[in-house]
Amino acid sequence: MTVTETVKAAVGLPTESKPAPATREAMSEGRLPIAYRDSCANLLIPLNRCRYEEYYLPWKCEGRDGIGIGIVQTLINGQTERHSYEKCQYDEFKKRVAKMDELRAAKGGERSN
Repeated sequence: MTVTETVKAAVGLPTESKPAPATREAMSEGRLPIAYRDSCANLLIPLNRCRYEEYYLPWKCEGRDGIGIGIVQTLINGQTERHSYEKCQYDEFKKRVAKMDELRAAKGGERSN
C-alpha cells in the first residue's frame, strides 16, 4: 500500500478512484475505432493524442513524473498513459476470465463449444 493509499484510507476516502468513462462524443472526436471503444477508452484517447503529437516515438509518452522528454501525463497512481491503459486492459481481461470461469462452474465444467 502506497503512502497516498494509506492516507486516503485513514481519512475515509476510497483508495481506488476510477476515471469517468469516455462518452460516445469523446470517442468519436478521438477517432477511436469501434473495437477500442470499451471501458478503457478514456485512457486510450490521451495516449493516442500523445502518440500523434510525438510522432509515435516510444519513449516520448513513457516518462515518469515529468522526468522524461516530451508530453507526460501522470494519470493513475503515478503511471503514464501507456502503462495505465495497458493495466486497464489487463484488469478487464481478468474480469472476463473470472466471469467465464464462473459461468463454466455453473454449467458443471462443460465447455460451450
